Amino acid sequence: MTQHLIAANDFCVYHQVEHTFITSLQEAGLVEITIIDQTTYIPESELQKLEKMIRLHNELEINIAGIEAITHLLQRIEAMQEDMRGLKNQLRMYEIG
Repeated sequence: MTQHLIAANDFCVYHQVEHTFITSLQEAGLVEITIIDQTTYIPESELQKLEKMIRLHNELEINIAGIEAITHLLQRIEAMQEDMRGLKNQLRMYEIG
């Protein structure tokens, strides 16, 4: 059951971050964690996103609120880019027809 989960303690040791940082990100709704038998795990699908947030925090000294704002803006940009792709595809259909 834990084959696609990374123990949060192992992740924190490897990345040299406090466990409270992961908990704060989870409480802000920025990352999902799983708790099994009182042990906290991070799904593999969250690793890339979590590592990006750690870099923002460590390298740029951005706090949780800043990371939350940046994440929200990046999600909006991605959604707008997806909308633009859809509109371009529709436009191509009209140009061909």
